[in-house]
Amino acid sequence: MTDTPGSPEPGAAEPNPGGGFTGPDQPESGAPAAQPGEPDNASRPGGAQPPAGDVPTPPTGEALPGGSGGPGSFASPSAPQPPANGQWQPGQPLPPYPGGGQRQAGPGWSPHGLGKPGVIALRPLNVGDILDGAITAIRRYPVLILGVSAVVAVIAAALNLGVSLWLTSDIQRVTQLGPAATPQQQLDALYGALGSTLAALVPTLVITMLAQTFLTGFLTVVMGKAVLGRPVDFRSALREAAPRLLPLLAVTVLYTLATIVAAAFCLLPAVVPYVFWSLAGPALVLERGTVRQAFSRSAKLVSGMFWRVLGVLLLAAVIGWVITTVIGLPFSLGSGVFSGMFDPQAAAPKISTGGLVLQSVGTVIAATIVTPFTSLVTVVLYIDQRMRREGMDIELARAAGLPPRQEW
Repeated sequence: MTDTPGSPEPGAAEPNPGGGFTGPDQPESGAPAAQPGEPDNASRPGGAQPPAGDVPTPPTGEALPGGSGGPGSFASPSAPQPPANGQWQPGQPLPPYPGGGQRQAGPGWSPHGLGKPGVIALRPLNVGDILDGAITAIRRYPVLILGVSAVVAVIAAALNLGVSLWLTSDIQRVTQLGPAATPQQQLDALYGALGSTLAALVPTLVITMLAQTFLTGFLTVVMGKAVLGRPVDFRSALREAAPRLLPLLAVTVLYTLATIVAAAFCLLPAVVPYVFWSLAGPALVLERGTVRQAFSRSAKLVSGMFWRVLGVLLLAAVIGWVITTVIGLPFSLGSGVFSGMFDPQAAAPKISTGGLVLQSVGTVIAATIVTPFTSLVTVVLYIDQRMRREGMDIELARAAGLPPRQEW
């Protein structure tokens, strides 16, 4: 993986004028001097002493430190940092913290680390904390998260239902062939059904990617607010996510293609892009960099913690699969898709419009729950990696206006 200017090394996260984070190649003239009572970074294992200077004073009241592209974002690492005046106050963007490395629990460590203003504690998280953070965000903003997810799921299911109905006639032609059909007739019917199925995969894949892109961008912004416990509504979240949707679509397409192409050779190579680039979506939305920088940032954050990230992603995927199966099974049984499954003499199940609609209802219900859960887990995992590698927990605590801990 080639490093880019937007791929800071651990311990190089710094805020930009909007309160986001810049890379190690940015000037340090806007960095604040340590305030009385603030955590002494040099005394923390793996920490570093922040540079002296003033900090910017952009608008207050944002959920996460706002980037140069708008509030609630982590600015691109290549964003400039102009001189600023004044000192940091609670609610304002974060002072720079070039923290380094992974920190261990010191004498002042507590279960909440530097505090818990939102859905997660501001400290390096364990697997349970990451899953709990996603669930807590859904419980705290149920109408916003589940409501938007349900609308997107309904639209996607309706479009996919139309594609399925288009395939029904060709599939029924194959199942209705009698024993008197010649081998050529059977082959023609089979080729026709196969061609229609392959043709239907393209619109289905496009619909899925569009829905996933929108939800990823939207839910990433919502989680950014939820980390600091700030209120968020549909209009503000959509306004912040909208400028990043097109680049995010490019990231989604490239990420999917890379995984599919690698899987075509062997399952093991597919795991490499699946894990190393898994955080590219949250990095693109929150840091507001380029597509290339998003992939590079993801690889940098995952590097050295490959198996941990893979374990969290697989655990979230397994939980999502179980929920989808439990919810979808009754609808599949009701649609008759398993009829004659245990009777070798039974004819192939008849595909009906009612059965397809019933399966689509189950798909909508499952997607409404599973899609936001897996997306939010990925965002929390991204934030956790930055807290572990770049000391972002200190910056988030300052942005939340939490009192500094004296016992560090």
